[in-house]
Amino acid sequence: MNLIDHLFKKGKNNLSIYFTAGYPKLNSTKKIIQLLQKYKVNLIEIGLPYSDPMADGLIIQKSNKKALKNGMNPDQLFSQLQLIQNEIQVPLILMGYYNQFFKFGEEYFLNCCKKSGISGIIFPDLPIEIYKEKYQKLFEKYELYFICLVTSQTTDNRIILLSNISKGFLYVVSSISTTGSTTGSTTGSTTGSTTGSTTGSTTGKKKDTLIFLNRINQLNLSIPTLIGFGIANKNSFNLACQYANGGIIGSAFIQSLDENDLEGSIHRFIASILY
Repeated sequence: MNLIDHLFKKGKNNLSIYFTAGYPKLNSTKKIIQLLQKYKVNLIEIGLPYSDPMADGLIIQKSNKKALKNGMNPDQLFSQLQLIQNEIQVPLILMGYYNQFFKFGEEYFLNCCKKSGISGIIFPDLPIEIYKEKYQKLFEKYELYFICLVTSQTTDNRIILLSNISKGFLYVVSSISTTGSTTGSTTGSTTGSTTGSTTGSTTGKKKDTLIFLNRINQLNLSIPTLIGFGIANKNSFNLACQYANGGIIGSAFIQSLDENDLEGSIHRFIASILY
């Protein structure tokens, strides 16, 4: 059984943490994974740094830039993961971009993922039609789950289609911040906004978000869901868990990392979410 399936058989309130491989230092990746497992994170999403991470916000973009400067690349990541493969029992998800997958060699990439203990892969810019035509059988051959993303702009029919293609869970991209602050959010600009207009905009966005999440639930999908985007604290994580099987935190976690006290900073952040 894929570790992702085993995870969701245990229940809800699953905390998934995203971080960029090779950040803050080239060799931080192994230690971060080990510490996240130690502090009871349920799922770990590893971002493969890319020079043009168009699906990511400013904090993650900066971490990508630093990681690439540190020398992180697919070969480095797979080598590091293989060193700890036997001790990691938490499902590992790899997020990258189609161009990285294509240039590395698609089947070789999947083979390296399998050997490195990866359970699932997210390519946000890989069209689902191309995946079905060219890669679905390859993913199945290497027992790797392809995880699809949906947004509030995705139609109901498309959500159902993607939920049937996605394996493990469906990634629901929806800002669920409860404070109106953009601190730790994946994207979002407040430039030129006043306090009043920001508050009104935030209220409207929260209402739209809840409408979308209720729409997802009313579809009665046969696959677990995780909500990602804008989850930065205990309150927003708990709210995500009310509408899905858990939440994904990325930017806020990356921003919390202290390269001089990696374990302490990770412990404090995870404790602030779970306890």
